[in-house]
Amino acid sequence: MTGPDHEEIIVRPGARSDTTRRPAGGRRDSVRRGYDAVAEKYADGFRGELAGKPLDRALLACLIEQTEQGAPIADVGCGPGHVSAWLARHGATAVGIDLSAGMVAVGRREYPQIEFREGNLLDLPAADGEFGAVAALYSIIHLESDELAGAFKEIHRVLRPAGLLLVAFHIGSEVRHLAQWWGREVDIDFRFLEVTDVTAIMERAGFLPQAQLERVNYPGEVETRRGYLLARRTS
Repeated sequence: MTGPDHEEIIVRPGARSDTTRRPAGGRRDSVRRGYDAVAEKYADGFRGELAGKPLDRALLACLIEQTEQGAPIADVGCGPGHVSAWLARHGATAVGIDLSAGMVAVGRREYPQIEFREGNLLDLPAADGEFGAVAALYSIIHLESDELAGAFKEIHRVLRPAGLLLVAFHIGSEVRHLAQWWGREVDIDFRFLEVTDVTAIMERAGFLPQAQLERVNYPGEVETRRGYLLARRTS
């Protein structure tokens, strides 16, 4: 899932206070329902997005090149599967995983050659050490700060020793809330993250950062700074 790049968003500084925070299961259900509601429109809007994102393509190509030959790459938070499809077209065995059943259904229809699974970052539907690499492009932005450690531990679990993780996210500290998306009512928070915070959590989960990049938005994207971290499983 790549965030609200095609719709106006409401900016809300800071996270919800503890007194108004929804239970974790409720938050995930809200995110799932929102992406289910816009799955078809989302697929239309993002199908060719990588054509205009040379840095993203270069990082994904780097991920493929450094992944153990024959080892599958998981696209976690895959949405309708356009990144999974790009990975497959460039020689990888891609497996798309997404919280939204609607997104998974679109991915299976549009890219029948790719395996898609329904699941969330805190309980990935995968065996220990199944993947040679994981791409998580803008999928951690729907997690609370106290859930990030669990997500990275789960990614660590499904990676092979020395496997690679590529993470992308919006840089900052605010929360942006989406109530309308492509004409549908939704209730989704997009949490911006600081690079130093994400790096520290990844390191505690057993990853060694290999590269750190930042960029401004490309034309057509929401005006945010984007952070990329490439890390290797070390334990």
